[in-house]
This record gives sequence, C-alpha cells and structure tokens, in this order.
Amino acid sequence: MSTQEVIRCYRHLYRHGLRAVQFSKPARFVFRNRLRRAFQRPSPNTEFNLQKVQNTIEFLKYATTHNGLEHKILKNLLVAWRNQEFGGKSQAPKKAPTPEELRIKTTAYDAFNHNIEMLNESMDMCIPAVTVRDPNF
Repeated sequence: MSTQEVIRCYRHLYRHGLRAVQFSKPARFVFRNRLRRAFQRPSPNTEFNLQKVQNTIEFLKYATTHNGLEHKILKNLLVAWRNQEFGGKSQAPKKAPTPEELRIKTTAYDAFNHNIEMLNESMDMCIPAVTVRDPNF
C-alpha cells in the first residue's frame, strides 16, 4: 500500500473508532493512543491489508449502531487498554519498582494480546494488539 492509502486507512479507523466510543473522554484518548502506536511501530511482518481494514471498520460501525457483542468487546478492550497504560492508577508510583514488579508489569498482558491476535485472525480484522515491553511507556 502507498503512504496515502495507509494514511486514509488510519483516518477511517480513527473516525469510526471515535464514533464507536461516542467521543467519550477517557475512551477516545485510549483508542487514539493505541491506534497511533500500531501505525507508528508496525511489526516487521505487518502488511496493511485493505480487506482487514474494511472488516475492522465494519466491526466499529456495528459497535456504533448496536449495543450488542461488538460494543461490549470494544468497551472491554478499551478498559483493559486503559488499565494497561496507567496500571489501574491515576498517578505513577513514587518509589521505584522492584525487578519482580517490572517483570510482572511487562508480561501481564501477553495472554490478553494473544487473544486479540486470535480474534483478528478468526474475523480477519486488524484491531491493534500491541505488546509494550517497556514498563514505563
């Protein structure tokens, strides 16, 4: 895909994602950050597939219009992503974490991200399942 097509895909995903979360304050920022991270640092084997993007946009459209399974999946993804970003706390801890806490923080969401990848594979979508290995990110 050309750069213009990638930008168009990003804008369509972002626009439909904002509509799906109904522009609610914490959810729109979490969605934006996750989508940005997925487009800024794509994995080496990632190739933008227009069909996957269209399937994801369709998923987001259903999440917008229906209060069904798609809406609940998106809502739970955003809650988990927000907890992953902020660690369930509003502020960063004042003391330095131990090496064991760092290891737990970096590997806690591996199974969750694997489940997102399996959802993407089974439904031919491209929901960002970015594993962040830096505990301070």
